[in-house]
Amino acid sequence: MSGILEGKRVLITGVLMESSIAFHTARLAQEQGAEVILTAFPRPTLTERIARKLPKPAKVIELDVTNDEHLARLEGLVRAELGGLDGVVHSIGFAPQDALGGNFLNTPFESVATAMHVSAFSLKSLTMACKPLFPENEGAAVVGLTFDAQFAWPQYDWMGPAKAALEATSRYLARDLGKEKIRCNLVSAGPIGSMAAKSIPGFTELADVWNHRSPMEWDMSDPEPAGKGVVALLSDWFPKTTGEIVHVDGGLHAMGA
Repeated sequence: MSGILEGKRVLITGVLMESSIAFHTARLAQEQGAEVILTAFPRPTLTERIARKLPKPAKVIELDVTNDEHLARLEGLVRAELGGLDGVVHSIGFAPQDALGGNFLNTPFESVATAMHVSAFSLKSLTMACKPLFPENEGAAVVGLTFDAQFAWPQYDWMGPAKAALEATSRYLARDLGKEKIRCNLVSAGPIGSMAAKSIPGFTELADVWNHRSPMEWDMSDPEPAGKGVVALLSDWFPKTTGEIVHVDGGLHAMGA
């Protein structure tokens, strides 16, 4: 029986640790029949080491999404490896330490600008760098990862507005690329004990909300449900879904105050 990504070629960013959603997305995508290529920054060797734990080999390309030269060369590198792309996974987020951990009112704009560039604008940059690789008239799927931006989370500070910008960027990409059959959606995942999460001071306080309010039991050590959500959106089973945010958070987003 073939998988739901049989014959698909997918570029996945953000594979840094085995505990990351991006790693499990890559694993599940391969298990579902996709050819996968990974990007990494600033340490491609770290991603290459983690990639060896995937079911099949996956080439790693160095890509800083804020570097125009890196973005310009991406098409040629991917085309040489896979010939084209049918899907892209944006799993990139970063904010300087002074933009997190309760420092919201004192964060300088330079740090906010970095958070916005890396975490939100890069969805547009990455999508447009990959767009020439998408099959003409057949469309493609772009899937990003967010953390519900409708709330002001403890300690999350400027990553909150950055995720809100990411969510808006996804909607505008959906608007402008829909006529070319390019779908752009996000998975809003509950807290996962990944490298990105551990870089947020007081992350355990934020994550503790799930212990008390999530209608379904949430396991911070299990990124697979979120990975399955991403793979589903990459597949042809959501052919007319775009501009959407699919919550994979145990249902917490639906609970009132």
